[in-house]
Amino acid sequence: MTTTAPDVGDTAPGFTLPTDGGETLSLSFPRDKAVVLYFYPKDSTPGCTTEAQDFRDRTDDFAALGMEIVGVSKDSVKSHDNFKAKQELTFTLVSDTEGTCCEAYGVWVLKKNYGREYMGIERSTFLIDKDGTIAQVWRKVRVKGHVEAVLEAAKDLDSRP
Repeated sequence: MTTTAPDVGDTAPGFTLPTDGGETLSLSFPRDKAVVLYFYPKDSTPGCTTEAQDFRDRTDDFAALGMEIVGVSKDSVKSHDNFKAKQELTFTLVSDTEGTCCEAYGVWVLKKNYGREYMGIERSTFLIDKDGTIAQVWRKVRVKGHVEAVLEAAKDLDSRP
C-alpha cells in the first residue's frame, strides 16, 4: 500500500487502535485537546527509551498548553504495558501491530543500516491542532533536543482551551 505522507496543513488521518492498559484510543477531530503524535521504532530500545523519558519529563508542560502526548509503535499492548510501567510513562502508547496507522502517516519506510535494507518505523512526530490540522512535522528525528523543539512549536500553536 502506498500513501502520500501527510504534511503541514493536511488533515491528520484518524484511527482507532488498542493502547496500553487494554484501552482503545480513537483519534478523531475535532477534539478537546491538541495532540503530539509521535512514532518510534521499538519499546525498550535505547533511543526510544530516551525519547519516551523526555516526553514523560515534559508531560506537564504540554498539558499546560492543552496538549495530549500519544506514542505509536508496532509493539504489542503487553510490550507497551511493560515499557510504560518500567519507564513510569504518563501518556498513552498505541499498539499498531498491523501498521495501518504507520502507513497512513507515511512513517513505515525502507530503512538502511550497515548495508542492510528493511522496513521499519521512521522516528517522526506530528503536532496536530484540535481541529485535526497538522501544524508541524518532524521526520527522521534525532532524539537529543527533540522534545524541546516540539514544546516550542506547541507554544506557538497555543491550543489552550
